[in-house]
Amino acid sequence: MKSRKPAPAHVSRPPRRAVAGRRPAPITLKVGSEYYVLASSGATTGASRVLAHAQSFAVFDTTGDIALSPLEALGLFHRDTRFLSRFEILVDGKAPCFLNSYLSDDNAELRINLTNPHLRAKGGAISLPRTSIQLERSWVLEDAALFHRLTARNYTRDRVRLPIDLFFGSDFADLFEVRGVKRKRKGKRARPKKTRDAVTLSYRGLDHVVRTTELAFDPKPVHLGSECASFILELEPDQSVTLETRITCRLEPPPAASGSAPNFDRALSARREEISERDSQWAKLSTSDDLFNRLLRVSMADLTSIIGGDSKGNFMMAGIPWFATLFGRDSIVTSLFLLAFNSNIAGQTLRALAAMQGTRIDDTRDEQPGKIVHEVRAGEMAATGEIPFGRYYGSVDSTPLFLWLVGEYARVTGDLTIAHELWPNVQRALEWIERWGDIDGDAMVEYSRRTPRGLSNQGWKDSFDSISHSDGSLAKAPIALAEVQGYLFAAYTRIGEVAGWLGRTEVAGKLARRAAALKGAFLREFWLERSGMLALALDGDKRPCEVMASNGAHAIATGLIEGDHAAAMCQRLLAPDMFSGWGVRTLSANERRYNPMSYHNGSVWPHDNALVAMALGRTGDRQGVIKILEALFDAGGRLQIGSLPELLCGFERSPEIGPVPYPTACHPQAWSAASVFAIVQSMLGLSVLGAEKRVTIESPALPPWLEWLKIEDLRVGAETVSLLLRRTDGAVAVEVLKKPHSVTIEVRE
Repeated sequence: MKSRKPAPAHVSRPPRRAVAGRRPAPITLKVGSEYYVLASSGATTGASRVLAHAQSFAVFDTTGDIALSPLEALGLFHRDTRFLSRFEILVDGKAPCFLNSYLSDDNAELRINLTNPHLRAKGGAISLPRTSIQLERSWVLEDAALFHRLTARNYTRDRVRLPIDLFFGSDFADLFEVRGVKRKRKGKRARPKKTRDAVTLSYRGLDHVVRTTELAFDPKPVHLGSECASFILELEPDQSVTLETRITCRLEPPPAASGSAPNFDRALSARREEISERDSQWAKLSTSDDLFNRLLRVSMADLTSIIGGDSKGNFMMAGIPWFATLFGRDSIVTSLFLLAFNSNIAGQTLRALAAMQGTRIDDTRDEQPGKIVHEVRAGEMAATGEIPFGRYYGSVDSTPLFLWLVGEYARVTGDLTIAHELWPNVQRALEWIERWGDIDGDAMVEYSRRTPRGLSNQGWKDSFDSISHSDGSLAKAPIALAEVQGYLFAAYTRIGEVAGWLGRTEVAGKLARRAAALKGAFLREFWLERSGMLALALDGDKRPCEVMASNGAHAIATGLIEGDHAAAMCQRLLAPDMFSGWGVRTLSANERRYNPMSYHNGSVWPHDNALVAMALGRTGDRQGVIKILEALFDAGGRLQIGSLPELLCGFERSPEIGPVPYPTACHPQAWSAASVFAIVQSMLGLSVLGAEKRVTIESPALPPWLEWLKIEDLRVGAETVSLLLRRTDGAVAVEVLKKPHSVTIEVRE
């Protein structure tokens, strides 16, 4: 409920959106098994703006406000806690009029243009007409501090006296509370501490940690309460006045007021300097199409903005707002997609995951020795055990994906440093596969959760109902997923190569035999001859789930299935029951559990489509890859959010309706933003082999709306090359713009 304390005397009551009232009826959206996102119906339709840095992120509405809304992910979050749940501007008691808002190209700054509403004197006459005052507000996030700047400029010919109120507050809600998980008890709020220009809000959680939010204002307000800072701006004609606020998140011990004034410009400069340094690590992609360039640019900015970090190092977070943390699977797949264009992200992610590798048997969090972590949480509910995700290992694919990334990193970069450094982790991961992953000794990896509080399904489709038989009945554990066997094959193949480079010939031979055994077993058990497709999974009785789903594409992308079987499966993936027009669905529209509005049973995921594109690329179907690219590119353009969201609903494309956003989808989201880079590689048949100082381009293709595509500063080992691919006479010509003598570039038709 919103506060009912009186506002300062000169301020009328806030408008309806800013006072207590009935919220829309909630809807429940499954994410996983018992853990879900619960959001008001209003939350599913509103636009938002996001800033992210390190272990913090902030979500605003389009006006730059943080409206008090318990079940919407608006606010400033730090380490899985909402430290600011309200920050709203009122002008003489009224909401300002919205003009526009936008993120800077580097995602460092959110800027909003507002203007004053009609302001009336006591008799009702208009004392200041609308659009007399420009109100430009800006936000920047630097680590655990959020900076706000409001500049008011008077465009009238008269002196103006303008009352401004900044309403603020913090509910210190755990992120899982915002997602909708109910709590039986909560910690205690302390009385706010105030000075002339700062307020400190505090909360002691059930984990005995004190969390504080300090708001510091410059200049000091004319009145400062525990929920509102009030200012009177005296503006001469053409004069501008600026107010700055710094909101700082801190964990125990509770701080005294810092005493230093907010400094928006310093924070923005520091953030931009860091972003610029990270941008320099990327190869540069540009094309003849401005809209496609924007998709590439915004996707890169999204990815740079959600690189997180803690004492273990930097890593790629999964997505904002629900998954703003290290996720083994998501972070690894993102790194794989980006490896050719930015290998630093992979190196950082591998080290962070290795530091959290499982060391013991702990059924309460599905941990075994050698297993790679699924999810890491830092909030109060994780610390108290109210949720099992403080450090949770319930994913069957993170471990083989980790191995695949270690091997692929060495292959693409030619750098064996990480392979040497993490070889003990590699050995433990291989031991986990042999001892714990392959439950029944059939050469494949299965899962079965050990804690009833964990995820019942532990592949990337981790909804409770995502793995089923053709009659709609749910598969029983232990379950072997099609895509996981592909990741396992890639792990054996790539780590086997690395073992050979490191002189570990015995290990290399063993892994080659495992890969061969897996390839034979997979084709025998998963290929459904009657329907010409791969099964979704094998259940606990080794009965195939005869369901047409996208999972099999992942097995093709890794090379586990090849030849005619791969080509037949790829044709099925592009058939109308699978291809919606906006991308390939997770589940065929002909299946019993199909629902285009479900999380995993008929929706369209960009990262899943990128793996479909990789599968198509392996079979040589470049036009199929372009079909995937065009579908997602069109969807992103119609949604007008710059980059691709976590997922879309799987409704069929038609001229009357555009792509349907999935309620509560994350955006920005790591593997969705990275998808376009993986698809471009598949479209060009591009492979970077740093270990061999070689780049190969096989049967490249470009869509008809792209005249050319340029790749600059593509790293090949210690060198860089630049290439221009141009469409000419129905083919694609490759021009080498820069190449050292030590690097070979091969173009194959």
